[in-house]
Amino acid sequence: MAADGVTLTVRFVRSFEYRNFRPVVYHRVNLSQKVKTFITFLREDVASRQSLPPPFRKHQYDTLKIIHKPHGAKTNELVVSLEDDDELMLNPDGALDTSGICHETELAFFKMEEYLKFKDNPVTVW
Repeated sequence: MAADGVTLTVRFVRSFEYRNFRPVVYHRVNLSQKVKTFITFLREDVASRQSLPPPFRKHQYDTLKIIHKPHGAKTNELVVSLEDDDELMLNPDGALDTSGICHETELAFFKMEEYLKFKDNPVTVW
């Protein structure tokens, strides 16, 4: 499986307070690439995806966090867990495989500034 790459689901989080996100499935992702390389790819890909509304395509995403790994426990949070940032946030200088990413991992892609603001006051609007 590693030779052909893995399948990952990425949630593009537009708003934490409104629980506004869109999942996109990526196939054949090379786990040996750096996280920052994957972030660049995701930014370029989301900007050109006509299937996503313009607010998602134009958003300034900058951070990846693991939401769920296969066969692991899921959080009760609908968008992304606010816990375990030290373990689950991906270091841009690390590789995907050494960051704990494996086949069928689910990631959140969001703007860190908005995440920290929501984490300080985790109130949803609806």
